[in-house]
Amino acid sequence: MATVLLVEDDDTLRETLVYLLRREGHDVRAAADGKAALEGMSPPLPDIVLLDLMIPIIGGIEVCRRIRQTSDVPIIMLTARNSEADIVLGLEVGADDYVTKPFSTPELLARIRSAIRRGRAEAKAKPADVITVGDITMDVSRHRVTVGSKTITLPLKEFELLHLFMRNKGRVITRPQLLKRLWGTEFPVDTKTLDVHIRRVRSKIEADPANPQRLITIRGVGYRMEPD
Repeated sequence: MATVLLVEDDDTLRETLVYLLRREGHDVRAAADGKAALEGMSPPLPDIVLLDLMIPIIGGIEVCRRIRQTSDVPIIMLTARNSEADIVLGLEVGADDYVTKPFSTPELLARIRSAIRRGRAEAKAKPADVITVGDITMDVSRHRVTVGSKTITLPLKEFELLHLFMRNKGRVITRPQLLKRLWGTEFPVDTKTLDVHIRRVRSKIEADPANPQRLITIRGVGYRMEPD
């Protein structure tokens, strides 16, 4: 069982999702606006946040931004199919994934299960699991990354992405491999989600993100993290 913070202003959809999530065995905190959403982040923290972008009082993008200031909880955005700009912005401020409306219930539940599973696996990492590539050091158990002497903040999906590259330094990882490892095979993932996360990681580890030297693109294949 997991604790789900559901933020949705449509009463009918919110009630439907509450019913479905509770039927799956989850504890659900429901909020209809951004202010209630932030109040729902009080301890004990939820295991996952389902966040509609078009919510009153405090918008979904700002709610996502504020959550990311204090928590790495997985965030799945719920958004209208025609709001591509909002999707990209949501991913850039820290959301891990998104589902467009109208959505498939099995797909949404699968994404929730995957996010919860990966979040818990990350929390159980071994204390001694520290990886260093060049001047980048990752302490997996503490969810902490430093570049040189600077500590950087990475939401869960960005952390998982960098972790995968650091574990496989010097090796090319294809885009299909990245999508499979980070989002699983239960449902399709829009490749722009991966593009945004790659861009976000580069913005934090590269001196010049527009001319990456650490995480490089192998055109037509995928990406490689340089070992030094």
